[in-house]
Amino acid sequence: MTGPEAPGVLVLRALGLGDLLTAVPALRGLRRRFPEHRITLLAPAALAPLARSSGAVDTVVDRAGLDVTSLATPLPVGLHGAEIAVNLHGRGPQSSRLLADTGPARLVAFDHPDVPGTAGGPVWDPVEHEVHRWCRLVAATGASPRPDDLLLPAPRDAADPAGRGPVDRPPPDTVPPVVVHPGAASAARRWPVDRWATVVRGLVGDGHDVVLTGSARERSLAEAIRSAAGVPADRCPVAAGSTDIGGLAGLIASARLVLCGDTGVAHLATAYATPSVLLFGPVPPDQWGPVSGGPHRVLWAGRRGDPHGTEPDPGLLLLSTDDVLGAARSMLDPVGQSRGSTSSR
Repeated sequence: MTGPEAPGVLVLRALGLGDLLTAVPALRGLRRRFPEHRITLLAPAALAPLARSSGAVDTVVDRAGLDVTSLATPLPVGLHGAEIAVNLHGRGPQSSRLLADTGPARLVAFDHPDVPGTAGGPVWDPVEHEVHRWCRLVAATGASPRPDDLLLPAPRDAADPAGRGPVDRPPPDTVPPVVVHPGAASAARRWPVDRWATVVRGLVGDGHDVVLTGSARERSLAEAIRSAAGVPADRCPVAAGSTDIGGLAGLIASARLVLCGDTGVAHLATAYATPSVLLFGPVPPDQWGPVSGGPHRVLWAGRRGDPHGTEPDPGLLLLSTDDVLGAARSMLDPVGQSRGSTSSR
């Protein structure tokens, strides 16, 4: 246990759910390298429970994104003077300058010509897998991170499929639901409503219960999918907007199968070893997909595109409802589940 006087490690990762989870191996590498240091993570406060569950972080200080306003706001004086500041946020220069301005004894970041303190650091590789990228960076501290060190302990409580918060875990003979998470941060990574509706209709028709998850902003999306699927509400509850991060984690950890795009929930499925079918579009899975084998099926048509596009990516649209339903059914079948290997279309 670190004490308040221990020299600190300050880490910046002020991004989203998937970003945090892909950084877990790097964070754990830092913890093993500096077992007596207090590790402080700058990240969105909502992600603090997951960050702490990794066992790699002592304190989470709320920080979300690096927009113009936040860049103009220095980090609190209490975070200044760390023994080591580690930039897991990006290549810089803004994020590296933010940490450099706290006066750490050492700054660990990717080399950027506009930030002198990064000179001699590792060189950024734009096509490197996100997990390997940050493991490579923290290796510069002498750490030995393991890229496959991604699993989190399962939440103590399962989540109520209706989104009413934690409940006792269901009896062992209860068949858990299939979780469908249709949303994503950008339209480029969102498969169309009518296609998700076809998949939901097929799964419910096969006898599976389905839970639709998402943020509060995505509740209307989830409701539109259920309406278009024409399935009973009790067979397909909408939990979007009704769960905090702990409730969502509980749902994913206890699900029979997760279906989603290239988004944070995909990384939650990896973290809890929950079987998943993952739809990739503009970004290839060798940059953001599961790092190693496991109970995951990756569907990707082999086309790259703009991950920030305002319309569904053409490559994503090449994935048909037959592709997704077929993958889901193969995972839900006991023989299919036993295969459980990562693959691409």
